[in-house]
Amino acid sequence: MRPNTRMIHNPILPAEWQEQDAILITWPHAFSAWATNLAAVELSYIDLTATLSHYQDIIIQLHPSMDLDQLLIKLTKSAANLSKCHFVLLSSNDTWVRDHGPISVIDQGTATLLDFTFNGWGNKFDSNLDNQLNQQMANLGVVVPTTAVNWVLEGGSLESDGQGTLLTTSACLLNSNRNGKVSKAEVEQQLAACLGINRILWLESGALEGDDTDGHIDTLARFASISTLIYQGCTDSQDSHYLELAKMKTELAALRTCDGLPYGLIELPWPSAKFAADGHRLPASYANFLITNKLILVPTYEDPMDILALEQIQVAFPNHFVRGINALPLIEEHGSLHCITMQLTQGTVNFSGRFETFQGARR
Repeated sequence: MRPNTRMIHNPILPAEWQEQDAILITWPHAFSAWATNLAAVELSYIDLTATLSHYQDIIIQLHPSMDLDQLLIKLTKSAANLSKCHFVLLSSNDTWVRDHGPISVIDQGTATLLDFTFNGWGNKFDSNLDNQLNQQMANLGVVVPTTAVNWVLEGGSLESDGQGTLLTTSACLLNSNRNGKVSKAEVEQQLAACLGINRILWLESGALEGDDTDGHIDTLARFASISTLIYQGCTDSQDSHYLELAKMKTELAALRTCDGLPYGLIELPWPSAKFAADGHRLPASYANFLITNKLILVPTYEDPMDILALEQIQVAFPNHFVRGINALPLIEEHGSLHCITMQLTQGTVNFSGRFETFQGARR
């Protein structure tokens, strides 16, 4: 773990729908977990980039081993808006930027980035390179200086309403493989100090088979507004997830807003079971969507429920455009669309920093 580099005074953890400078992604490469499935998963990244780049800026971390000319050709063929794509060359272990990326906060009215420790979801996977990426980005001057925080925490475990309320799971934040044996009170104290959280809604139920994260909230339930929650349901009583997700639904119904009112609840449909080649269940969830300034990107799984999921998310976010991105290749490595993206709040990106420029890029 690393010492704190400066004090955090009066932080606020923004909701994901608050104004963003850019979306950060870490491109898959031959030295990541995607080595044997690189061509298939790259199609999902290209689809994501081509779609999102017509709405807002994207910062793309590229492993130095990559053939950059070939990537630009692929992005150009996909009709990506390259003027919105900003590249940095950095070595990484893998691509789950939701968890190794910086967490944006507003500190006394100024946007800043917190660099928590990432330990590969409890030392399950190598993370030494991923854990250096945030500081390296700051060193390049492409983002504001980061504040290192001596605490293991992943962005996928946090769901904020932007008003001081956090939705999360006990299974993840209290797991001893992150910060040792800690109590809820200790976690609440830490998150209050770093993120300005004054109220935590703890879920005790809900889990997806194949999930390596010990129960990240972003696969289960999300804020759609300060008074509405959207969550992954399961209507198949024969499915192994049915009881856990039914208990989670009951917990969500019992939660109250800051005003003491029940949250409005929107249930997402349950996709059919997806399996890896060796037969183990893969964690397909529609709750793993990404909120951007004007666009909601929703993971789809070549499933009959995809259309209904898009419709339900459009109900939850009536002022956004909603688009689906094929995430079937992503769940092969046990994550989905939200897991491969991280929003950078307005005021955290310096577009005059040392980004790479490539021949043929339309800038």
